Amino acid sequence: MGKQPHLLVEEGDLADIALVPGDPGRVDRIAAHCDEATTVAENREYKLVNATYEGTDLTICSTGIGSPSAAIAAEELAAVGVETLIRVGTTGALQSGIEIGDMVVATGAAKDEGTTKRYEDDTVPAVPDYDVLTALVDGAEDNGEDVHVGPIATDDAFYAETDAYVEDWEDAGLLAVEMEAAALFTLARRKGLRAGAICTVDGNLVEGTQKGETDAEELPAKAKNNVERAIDIALEAATRL
Repeated sequence: MGKQPHLLVEEGDLADIALVPGDPGRVDRIAAHCDEATTVAENREYKLVNATYEGTDLTICSTGIGSPSAAIAAEELAAVGVETLIRVGTTGALQSGIEIGDMVVATGAAKDEGTTKRYEDDTVPAVPDYDVLTALVDGAEDNGEDVHVGPIATDDAFYAETDAYVEDWEDAGLLAVEMEAAALFTLARRKGLRAGAICTVDGNLVEGTQKGETDAEELPAKAKNNVERAIDIALEAATRL
């Protein structure tokens, strides 16, 4: 098998566990928490780094924005032998009282996107692996962090999340909405991989706080280092897996 066409890696290049943020810039932020890090490949929205954290070898791979690019990453990571995917992302809260800087560990993702429909029926659930889910929750506890644990929505259309959509998600008890988890959960299950997701809240749609609208100086302390805290939890989970 040659190199994968998008990630530009081949079998044996990567670790068994991959942390998969959307943003390529977050790859470097995660790597900065590790003991050693080496860039393996960089192409389009995909940047891959191999790193070691507390004796655990892992890969960090960005997926870009949305389920289509996340599915490509999952397909190609699976093809070269990666066994576990941990999404480290951001999300918009859908329930009152979930604050900027809080973190959500997903127990499932509503398939409000188009990618998974090419793989399977809508009625097949997009859910994380139990061991990964447990490792994230336990990792948060060990780090002294409280996390919201429950179902989320994965949506394709960032600028078409109307009030009606938000109300439906809120009424259904979904905690937050993001753009990649359903595809990662679905592809992992179909490929025999494990997957999970922890996302930090950067806005609350039901309270009218959109991503990027809040003055950073006005944010509570927990919101100013929210990504770093989520990274620490994901890395702790990786050591458990």
